[in-house]
Amino acid sequence: MPADPRDLPLLSRVRLYAVNLVLRGLIGGAMLLPYAKRVRLMGWLVARIIAPLARFDTRIRDNLNLVCPDLPEAEIQRLCRAVPDNAGRTLIEIYSGQPFIDRAKAAPIQGPGFSALEAARASGRPVILVTGHFGNYDVARANLIARGHNMGALYRRMANPYFNEHYVRSISAIGTPMFEQGRRGMMEMVKHLKSGGLLGILTDLHAHGGKALTFFGKPAVTSVVTAELALKYDAELIPIYAVRQPNGLDFEIVMQAPIPHSDPETMTQAVNDGLERLVRDHMDQWFWIHRRWKPWFDVGLQTDSVGLGVKE
Repeated sequence: MPADPRDLPLLSRVRLYAVNLVLRGLIGGAMLLPYAKRVRLMGWLVARIIAPLARFDTRIRDNLNLVCPDLPEAEIQRLCRAVPDNAGRTLIEIYSGQPFIDRAKAAPIQGPGFSALEAARASGRPVILVTGHFGNYDVARANLIARGHNMGALYRRMANPYFNEHYVRSISAIGTPMFEQGRRGMMEMVKHLKSGGLLGILTDLHAHGGKALTFFGKPAVTSVVTAELALKYDAELIPIYAVRQPNGLDFEIVMQAPIPHSDPETMTQAVNDGLERLVRDHMDQWFWIHRRWKPWFDVGLQTDSVGLGVKE
C-alpha cells in the first residue's frame, strides 16, 4: 500500500479516508471516558460492531477450521467475539498514553529470559526481543523502557495510510526509536542494535520472501531475518509476550528462554513453537484475524472476506 494516499485510485482514497474517520471517531469518543471504561468499551465495539461489519469472524473461523479442525463450535463462536475484543482493547490502550504506560510499568516479568536479558545488559551483549500479535505487544516495550533499557522496535506500516499517520504517532509516544519496515528502517535498526540498543521485532505475520516454516502444524511463511540478525551480531534472541490478565486491563510479561544459536530456520521455528504453546493456553489473545497461512488460503480454502484496510 503506498505511503502517500495521493498515489491511490480515487475510490480507494475515499474508502480508506472514510474508514479512518470512523475509527478516529470511535477512538476519540472512547478517549473521553476513564481508562478502564474506555478499554472495555472499545473491546465491546470492535467485537460487536466492527468485527461483524468487516467480517473478521469469517477470517477467524477460516483460520481455526484450518489449524484446529476439532475445535468445538461453541469455542469457535467464543473466539469470534473474544479475539476482536482483545484487538479493540489493544488499539485503545496504545492510544491512551500515560495511563497505559503506567499499567505496562506495573506488569510483573516472569520466565528465564529476564535473567538472560539482564546478563546480556551487564556484559554489553546485543539483545533482540522477538514477539507477536498476542495480548498487547507494546506492554513489554513500555515496561522495559521504564526499566532503563534503550529499546527500539520495528513496525510494519498500516495498509490504511490515513490511519497509519496517527497510529505511528501513538506508538512513538510510548517510546522511541521506531523503525519502519523497509530498507531505510533496517539500516537504522542495525545501527541501533550495534550501538548497544535493545531491539523488539514482531515476527508472526505472513512475510513475503520468508521461509515455509510451520505454525500450528501448517505451513506458515515466516521471515528469518530476525534470527539472521541475531547470528550476525551475536545477539541474544529472547521471545517476549504480554499476557492479558482476567480483569482485561492488567498484564503479566512472559520472557521465554533465549533461542540457542544454530541456523536461521531452526531458530525461527523455535520462536514459532514457543508462541504456539502460549497461544494454545490463551487462544483468545492471538490475532486470528490475520491471514497467517496464505499458502493454504491461496488455493481456495477460505471464503471471501472484506476488511477495513487497517492491517496490512
